[in-house]
Amino acid sequence: FLPVLMYSLKVSPLIEKISDHKDFKKLLRTRNNVLVLYSKSAAAAESSLRLLSSVAQEVKGRGTISWIDCSDTESRKLCKKMKVDPNSKEKGVELLHYKDGAFHTEYNRAVTLKSVVAFLKDPEGAPLWEEDPDAKDVVHVDSEKELRRLLKKEDKPLLMMFYAPWCGVCKRMMPSYQQAATELKGKYVLAGMNVYSAEFERIKEEYNVRGYPTICYFEKGKFLFHFENYGATAADIAEWLKNPQAPQPQAPETPWADEENVVYHLTDEDFDRFIKDHSSVLVMFHAPWCGHCKKMKPEYEKAAEFLHVASDSPGVLAAVDATVNKALAERYHISGFPTLKYFKDGEEKYTLPHLRTKKKIIDWLLNPEAPPPPEPAWEEKQTSVIHLAGEDFRESLKKKKHTLVMFYAPWCPHCKNAIPHFTTAAEVFKEDRKIAYAAVDCAKEQNHDLCKQEGVDGYPTFNYYNYGKFVEKYTGERGVS
Repeated sequence: FLPVLMYSLKVSPLIEKISDHKDFKKLLRTRNNVLVLYSKSAAAAESSLRLLSSVAQEVKGRGTISWIDCSDTESRKLCKKMKVDPNSKEKGVELLHYKDGAFHTEYNRAVTLKSVVAFLKDPEGAPLWEEDPDAKDVVHVDSEKELRRLLKKEDKPLLMMFYAPWCGVCKRMMPSYQQAATELKGKYVLAGMNVYSAEFERIKEEYNVRGYPTICYFEKGKFLFHFENYGATAADIAEWLKNPQAPQPQAPETPWADEENVVYHLTDEDFDRFIKDHSSVLVMFHAPWCGHCKKMKPEYEKAAEFLHVASDSPGVLAAVDATVNKALAERYHISGFPTLKYFKDGEEKYTLPHLRTKKKIIDWLLNPEAPPPPEPAWEEKQTSVIHLAGEDFRESLKKKKHTLVMFYAPWCPHCKNAIPHFTTAAEVFKEDRKIAYAAVDCAKEQNHDLCKQEGVDGYPTFNYYNYGKFVEKYTGERGVS
């Protein structure tokens, strides 16, 4: 009966039928990613086997599917040993997953080809967006071919969210997006497409997907412009769709050098001459986007005004926009903002991390002394924490099964409190090759895009990754435990 059933169902030869306990133990010992279908009878397994035959083809080489029919004597003993009773299930079948030789979890996601394949490719990954019942009115697109077909046939205005499954900003926006899809159903189409993998490079290039999410607005298949309000509610999306418009260019901020002030603003071209012509110069290296620079700017200007009118001024104050004058920033190893450097008789003498107010600046210039030796930066210390930058982030994480990443800024007091505990926790696992603790300094310019992409909107932010894929944020206590 069984071979006839297997043949009539066209069950894939990739599905391993097992009835003996020793064979099952061997399977778990030799395969590290196994999905097992337990059934109360061969007939009960019929529809599941059809689906799993297609799944087995899709995950060939990456996962194993096995079938145990608990109805015959020998298999019944195996099911009893494994403490599985498919008779207790409504459909008479149960799907259990085994990982690295041990039971991992009951499969309780959507029983569809796409969902089961996604699960076996990443058993610890988050469910697919379309598995969320609240996202039933979002049109989920899986391939370039499907996207082209949708754009060709759809007459209604269409909003398409290109996203990555690990993207924190995408996850925060999805509930509003899917609510809008339900409320606007029939008038507008809201769609989503995971374009993270390399096969979608052409799509990303075509629609200028430089980060996630990128949301594009189409009318009659023609791309018109981007929707960029990632903090939008369902009502905001609906309101925007009534009168869709291209994002308005933000009015550029007036550069500090163009404002009226008595600070000397230096460039790559005139810096050396100025330093040579003035015997005592304090220089603030800054960046236009830096919040701490903006906070310090009024104090710095007040100090400059005081020194400007003083009859026996102990020095002058200058500033350099390090994002424009990159040669100077490189020459003086500027890696954070603001950075204050003191020049005496044309030579660099001190880096001063502690001058932030008018009084402190003037008092120090009246009596210039070497600052206390700086505490070495976290990444300069010998610890078990891996320090990552934008260009090597994803590749480094892919090599580790579990990684907890701390996104931080060196000036952040909460980060300073957490760093010793995070470092100690990393020491606990330093011998475990599968586990890593990593850190990203979001204050560094090279990491700005990365931190934004990973959904960092405050410090510290802790993200947990499984083989480089974002799974969830860690929001627990910040002690060692």
